[in-house]
Amino acid sequence: MTMNKKIKMTNEKTINADSTILVHITMKLSDGSAADSTKVNNKPAKIIMGDQSISAAFEAQLLGMTTGDSKEFSLEAVDAFGESNPDNIHYMDIDKFSAEVPAKVGNIITFSQPGGELPGMIKEVNGSSVTIDFNHPLAGQPVTFVIDLVEIL
Repeated sequence: MTMNKKIKMTNEKTINADSTILVHITMKLSDGSAADSTKVNNKPAKIIMGDQSISAAFEAQLLGMTTGDSKEFSLEAVDAFGESNPDNIHYMDIDKFSAEVPAKVGNIITFSQPGGELPGMIKEVNGSSVTIDFNHPLAGQPVTFVIDLVEIL
């Protein structure tokens, strides 16, 4: 009598260094409050591993995940959105603003430039000088990421 043993082989793909993936990303600040999430509009983000659009530390956290996996991890500012760069803070004359586009602290203004548009946040209005910060809003802060792997393409 012979026994046939069935071995279940899984062909489940895992994220590797050259994967292209769809993920839902939720970002939380150090106080635990949600900063942003792709789940709000149910539009997962596409990430191409190795294209340098995310930090090596972020990519390292994704390696080995399989479809349906969820993972939460924290990164220091340098590996999340980078440190705040003083070269990205600019000053403009208040005359460049209007009633439709007021120079009000907290407003995010989109500026056209060669190669696309660049958003900047008004940080200060001092007399006729307006301080605009073009750093990412989360630059300089540690961020906790919650990743839900939707698909490995």
